[in-house]
Amino acid sequence: MALKVKAKEQLIKIGKYADTYRYVMMPELYTALAQDKVIKEAALRSGVSRGVMQACWDAAGEVIKAWATEGHSVALPGLGTMRFGLRAKSVANVNDVKAGLISSRRIIFTPNTDLKDELASTAVQITCYDKDGKEVKRVTSTDDGNVEDPENEPTPDPSRPGGESENTGNGGSTSGNQGGNDNPGGGDDDPEN
Repeated sequence: MALKVKAKEQLIKIGKYADTYRYVMMPELYTALAQDKVIKEAALRSGVSRGVMQACWDAAGEVIKAWATEGHSVALPGLGTMRFGLRAKSVANVNDVKAGLISSRRIIFTPNTDLKDELASTAVQITCYDKDGKEVKRVTSTDDGNVEDPENEPTPDPSRPGGESENTGNGGSTSGNQGGNDNPGGGDDDPEN
C-alpha cells in the first residue's frame, strides 16, 4: 500500500516564487468512502451482521459526540483520541475577556502510536506532471516518515499580530475519560492564562 501524490508544474502567482513555474504536490486521488461501505467491511471482518454493526456504529458516534462536547478527550478505538478546542485572541486585562475573542472552534484528532507508525512506514509514490499535463517522472519516497503530532506542535506566539493563540480545551490531556482541564488557567499555550 502507498499514498499516491501528484506534483504538478504550476505558475505561482503570489509570494516569494511569484511568476515562476514550480512543482506543487497534492494528493493524487482520495475519495470519501461511503459509511455503508465501511460498515459492510467492518461487519465482514468482525463476523457480526451488518445490522448489529450499524447499530454499534451509530451508538459509538452519538457517545463520542456527546462526551466530546462535554469537554472530554474521547478514545477512538484503534485510531487515537478526538476532542474539541478553539483558537482565540489573548488579552492582558480580564475585563476584556469575552466570547468575541474566539476566532474558531476546532476538532482535534490525536493519532495513537500504532496509527502513526503505520503512516510513517507507508510509502509515498509521487507522479510528476509538467504544465501541459504530461507525466515526466515517478518517485517513491525515501523520507524519514515523520508524522505531525498535534499534541507536540509548536505553540503559536500570542504576541504576534492578531494575538491569536490556541486553547485546546483540556490542557493537552489525552487520557480519554478525564475531561476537565489539566491546566487551571485554561490555555496550554498562552503563558498569561
